[in-house]
Amino acid sequence: MGNNFLNLFQGIATLVASDTTILVARIGLILLGLLLVYLGKKEILEPLLMIPMGLGMATINAGIMFMPGGEQGNLFVDPLITNPNQLMDVLQINWLQPIYTFTFSNGLIACFVFMGIGVLLDVSFLLQRPYVSMFLALFGELGTFLTIPIAMAFGFSANDAASVAMVGGADGPMVLFTSLSLSKDLFVPITVVAYLYLGLTYGGYPYLIKLMVPKRLRAIKMEPEKNIKPVSSNQKLAFAVIICVILSLLFPVASPLFFSLFIGVAVRESGLTHIIDFISGPLLYGSTFFLGLLLGILCEAHLILNPKILMLLVLGIIALLLSGIGGILGGYAMYFITGKKFNPVIGIAAVSCVPTTAKVAQKSVKEANPSSIILPHALGANICGVITTAIIAGIYITLIPILFK
Repeated sequence: MGNNFLNLFQGIATLVASDTTILVARIGLILLGLLLVYLGKKEILEPLLMIPMGLGMATINAGIMFMPGGEQGNLFVDPLITNPNQLMDVLQINWLQPIYTFTFSNGLIACFVFMGIGVLLDVSFLLQRPYVSMFLALFGELGTFLTIPIAMAFGFSANDAASVAMVGGADGPMVLFTSLSLSKDLFVPITVVAYLYLGLTYGGYPYLIKLMVPKRLRAIKMEPEKNIKPVSSNQKLAFAVIICVILSLLFPVASPLFFSLFIGVAVRESGLTHIIDFISGPLLYGSTFFLGLLLGILCEAHLILNPKILMLLVLGIIALLLSGIGGILGGYAMYFITGKKFNPVIGIAAVSCVPTTAKVAQKSVKEANPSSIILPHALGANICGVITTAIIAGIYITLIPILFK
C-alpha cells in the first residue's frame, strides 16, 4: 500500500529513495528557493531575478521523478548532455532545454542582459572624469585579482579560480560568460553564487563603508568641478565604436561581451527610440527573468552537491569583500591626492554592479551630509568598472589557458 502511494507521487518517492545527503540537500534547496522568493517580494534582493530563481530552485528539487532507465531526473533541462543525438531527443522532451541550449549554455542570454545594460549607460559621466574613473576602477577590481591565488591555494585549478574570482567584479553576465569559457563543470554553481551574492552589495556594502570611512569623511562635499564640458552624443557614439573595436582586436574571445555592451551604448546615442525601448524593456527584462529562472532550475541537488561548492560560497564572499575594500582604498588614495577634497566613499562605486554601488555610495554620503551630491563621480567610476571588468574577463579567458596549461 505504501509503495503504491509513493508510486502515485513520484516526487515524494524519489525523496524517500534518496540517500541522506541528497534528501537533506533537496529539502534545503526547496527552503532556500522559498526564502529567495520572499526576499525578492520584499525587494531585499532583486525581485525580477530572485522570484523566478527561487521558485525554479524549489520546483526543480521537488519535481524529481524516476526516468525510464530507472535513474532519477526531471523534465526541465539536462545541462550535462553533449551527444548530438541525445540532445535532439532531449530538446523534444525537456520543455526548457531549447531555451537553455540556445541562449544560456552559449552565453547569449548574458549578452542580451549586457546589451540592456549598455542602453542604460550614460558614458558622459566617464568621459568627463576619465582618469579618476579609471584609477578607481582598478582599485575596485582588487577581489577579481587577489581571489585567484587564494582559490588556487585551496586546490582550485587556475581556470576555476579565475572564474570564481570574477564574482569580485559584481557583474553577473561577466561571471556567466567567463565560467562558460573556463569552467564548464562548475559554471552553474559559480554563476548561482555570483547572482546570490549580488544582493549583498545592497545590504553589505553600506556597513563596509561605515566601518572604513568615518562620518566626517563621508560628509565631505564635492566642490563644483571646473572645466567640465557637456559630452555630445556624437562623442559618446565615437567612444563606444572605437573602444569596442580596440578591445575586440585585443581580446577576440570576449568580443561578444564588448559588442553587446557598446551596441547598447551606440543605440542609445544614435537616438533609435523604438530599439532603445525594446532593448531596455522586453529584451532586458525578459532575459533577466529567464536568466533567473534557468539559474533556479539548474540548482538541482545532484548538480549542486559538489565538494567544491562550499568553498565557492566562501570565495565569492571574499572576492566581493576584497573588491569593496579595494574600491574604498582607491577613494582614500584620491582623497590624499586631491589634498583631502575627495570623498572616499565614491571608491565603492568602482565595483561594477551598475548602478547599485553608485546608489549605495550616494545614500551613504547623504546619511552623513544631506546636501552632498556625489552621484556624477560615482557613476563615472561605476561605468568604468563595468568596462574594466569586461576587459579583465577578456584577459582571463585569453591568458589563463595559455599560462596554466
